[in-house]
Amino acid sequence: MRQYINNILLLTMIFGLLISCEQERLDPVLTTAEGGGTLDNYIAYSVISTDPMGSNVYGRIVFYETTLDQTLVQLSLYNTIDGEMHPALIVDGTADMGSTTIIALDDVSGSTGEFMTNKFFVITDTDFYDSIMTLDAHVSISLSPSDDTIVATGDLGINADPVETN
Repeated sequence: MRQYINNILLLTMIFGLLISCEQERLDPVLTTAEGGGTLDNYIAYSVISTDPMGSNVYGRIVFYETTLDQTLVQLSLYNTIDGEMHPALIVDGTADMGSTTIIALDDVSGSTGEFMTNKFFVITDTDFYDSIMTLDAHVSISLSPSDDTIVATGDLGINADPVETN
C-alpha cells in the first residue's frame, strides 16, 4: 500500500511540474546575438538602364559597413527578366570605359531583382568600405550568363556622387 501511495505522489508531482512549465510565459529576447548589431554606415549609388527602350532595368546598389570591417553589398533592380539570372560585376573605370572585373558579385534573380543566394554579398577585404569613395569603378549587370549584353550599369566611387550616404 505504501508503494502504491508513493507512486501516486510521484506521478502527481511530475504531472504538476509539467502543467506549470506549460503555463510559464517567457519574454522574447530582443537583443542581438554576440557580434551582431546594426548596419549604420552605408553608401548608395544608382544603377541605370543602358537600354531604356528595351528592358529598362534600373535600381540601386548599396554598400554597408559591418562591425567586423567587412562590406555588405545589396543590389535591388527593377524590370529584370523573370526566370533569368543576371550576372553582376564591379568593373574598373567608368561605365563606358572599364573592362577588367574587380569583383564578381552573385547573380541577380530576374524574378526578385535581388541576389539569388543571399540578401547581401559579403566583401571580406577590411579596407574595401573605406576605399569606395576613391574607387575608380562601376557596377555592370548583364542580360544572362550566356549573353553578356549589358542591361544596366552604375558608376561608383570617383566616377559618381552617391545618391545617399551617412
